[in-house]
Amino acid sequence: MNPLLRLCRYGYPYRVWFALAVVAMLVYAAAHTGRAYLFKPIFDEVLPQRTGLAWVVSAVIGLTVCKGLAEYFSVYLMTGVGERMVRDLRSQLFGRILAQSAGFFARRTTGGLMSRITNDINRIQQVVAQTMGDLLRESAALAGLAGLLLYQDTGLALVCLTGAPVVVYPLIRLGQRVRRTTRRGQEELEHLSHISAEAFAGHRIVKAFAGEQYEQQRFDQASERLYRMNMKVTSSVSALPPLMEWLGAFAVVGVLWYGSREIAAGELTPGGFSLFVGAMLLMYAPIKRLSRVNANIQQALAAAERVFETLDTRSEATDKPGARRLPPLERSIAFQEVSFAYDDAPGEMVLDRVSFEVDAGQVVAVVGLSGAGKTTLVNLVPRFYEVTGGSIAIDGADIRDVTVESLRSQIGIVTQDTVLF
Repeated sequence: MNPLLRLCRYGYPYRVWFALAVVAMLVYAAAHTGRAYLFKPIFDEVLPQRTGLAWVVSAVIGLTVCKGLAEYFSVYLMTGVGERMVRDLRSQLFGRILAQSAGFFARRTTGGLMSRITNDINRIQQVVAQTMGDLLRESAALAGLAGLLLYQDTGLALVCLTGAPVVVYPLIRLGQRVRRTTRRGQEELEHLSHISAEAFAGHRIVKAFAGEQYEQQRFDQASERLYRMNMKVTSSVSALPPLMEWLGAFAVVGVLWYGSREIAAGELTPGGFSLFVGAMLLMYAPIKRLSRVNANIQQALAAAERVFETLDTRSEATDKPGARRLPPLERSIAFQEVSFAYDDAPGEMVLDRVSFEVDAGQVVAVVGLSGAGKTTLVNLVPRFYEVTGGSIAIDGADIRDVTVESLRSQIGIVTQDTVLF
């Protein structure tokens, strides 16, 4: 599924808030358009005839107040929807990572996982909590102003809007480039987080071997790569606003040329021409904001792809359909022709057809050389890893046929690592 559509699904539970935000945006757009329309009566009636000043002033004040209130509520409501979406996504991501098997964590770095749950989520948060609101609100304002221009004078409006299709192609191309570069930048940031976490966690080893300079060089190299990626993104994002300004300048020139002809022919009043110029000026700020929206969305989609990759990773230790609860141990734990190999070295068997049985109440010590597979053997019992071949049975029940929760709730583990929570 498209990552944008998948992100939108997280907003469905908050559709009432979203609907209220849309109403506020429509009010904002109407007030914005109304202020532009006032240019016509001001230049056609109020200034030449010196009448109607009171109602125009009242309309300006009223529309300004409505626009301000509508903008406040639209921002507040859309931010509320976005923050709730990100909260749910972050919680689901944390739960999915925590539910993964030990093999998942062995294949990934702590810094990389932390980067996904912080940096990637923060990138998404900026868009769903802020940028999407700007997109909808400013698009509504532009649609209202464009409709006003078409209503006032279709020919002049077409001259004004002629340059709009020209923007589409560079907008798409730049968006694609931003998305690709942002994804690579997020990967570099993940690598940088891994280097930092590794150096801090192993600071005693680093100091013992005088490795500070080596770690500093690793960090600086990763930081330089991240800098280059970020500058590529900045180059793409910064290219669009000047393009929009150039097209806007051409549109103004076209309106001045066409409008002067219309006025000379008596087909357009000074007020109507002022309406066009005023509406174009009011369109400038929304266009400026929207020129950056696509780049921001592409950056968020690159981060969302990485987040959804993690969410779509299935845990190896999951309950199969029809799994039952494991009753308390009564007889024995039996290893039956158990073999195991890690995913990164499938051809190297750590355990090869191991068979033995431990009776209830019996104490067994597993002894062997370092790296012989003692810890791996023990880790198979609570299903931290899944056996490659054979089976482990408790009272005759294969541990893959019982729920993970009921299995682990009956196991007490004292690890060789000290962990404080």
